[in-house]
Amino acid sequence: MKPLRALTQRYIQNGSLFAVLAALGFSFKAIFVKLSYAAGPVDAITLLAMRMGLSLPLFVWLVWFSRRHANAPLSPGNLMRVLLLGLFGYYLASLFDFYGLQYISAGLERLILFIYPTLVLIFQAIAQRERPTLRTLAAMGICYFGLGIAFVHDVHVSGMGNQVIIGSLWVLASAVTYALYYSGTGVMLKRMSSMRLAGLAGTASSIVVLAHYLMVSGTSPLSQLPAAVWFNAGLMAVFSTVLPIYWVSLAIQRMGATQTAAVGNLGPVLTVLGSWALLSEAISIYQIAGLALVLFGVTRLKPGPAKTDAQPSKTDALA
Repeated sequence: MKPLRALTQRYIQNGSLFAVLAALGFSFKAIFVKLSYAAGPVDAITLLAMRMGLSLPLFVWLVWFSRRHANAPLSPGNLMRVLLLGLFGYYLASLFDFYGLQYISAGLERLILFIYPTLVLIFQAIAQRERPTLRTLAAMGICYFGLGIAFVHDVHVSGMGNQVIIGSLWVLASAVTYALYYSGTGVMLKRMSSMRLAGLAGTASSIVVLAHYLMVSGTSPLSQLPAAVWFNAGLMAVFSTVLPIYWVSLAIQRMGATQTAAVGNLGPVLTVLGSWALLSEAISIYQIAGLALVLFGVTRLKPGPAKTDAQPSKTDALA
């Protein structure tokens, strides 16, 4: 017991345990969504409203807590930028992702989302008018080739090619909007901490999500949902939204953003294993090959400027 306790203490001190827990929490988001869909008649906006509504108290607390440690008040211009980031990163990216999970497996969803670093590089190249290096292009090609292997396999094996295409397009839209959010965080993280940014963007997004839900659904459907849907939504809010924000912050403080992001590469692997264990989703050699290629391609990408020591947590979409 003493060696195990000493090893655990070591992993806590160097931050690796928190990085793994954050990757695990973010990767299980898709699984909780799929379990919620299977538990009762719930649509994407209702489930997202449950997740963000249950997470809202934490986001408000983050705003209050970070304000105590803020060096300067938030200007109207910065507030508007944060609202736009929340709109892309927490609202649209999550909503598109939830729509996509109605049609495709959790494993394929995570693979599609995981290509967002390639999209960030594309957006940065366009904004800075720079041509990507051959290494970057090769790494991106490997990512998309691996994704293509997994995608074609799901289309042929599922027997529901149209649904897989529709779901994949929704998740791709989620990856695009999250990449836009991620690209815009570099400037804001020079002006505020990642905790403050996450709190402000999450609070704004939660309010928008809840307003969207009230406009299209009202409040009565929530009381009619099975307890299992509420249970999975609660797990999603706590284990895949609230705690990972805290764990990522602890990991970055102890091991830096670059190493924390490297541990985050475990996400797709954990999602595939979790979906196999909890959702009975099949794992084929094609999916494993596609996963390996995507992971290899992402690790070979040249880090973008958004990966600073105050790297934002992957609260949503992704996460």
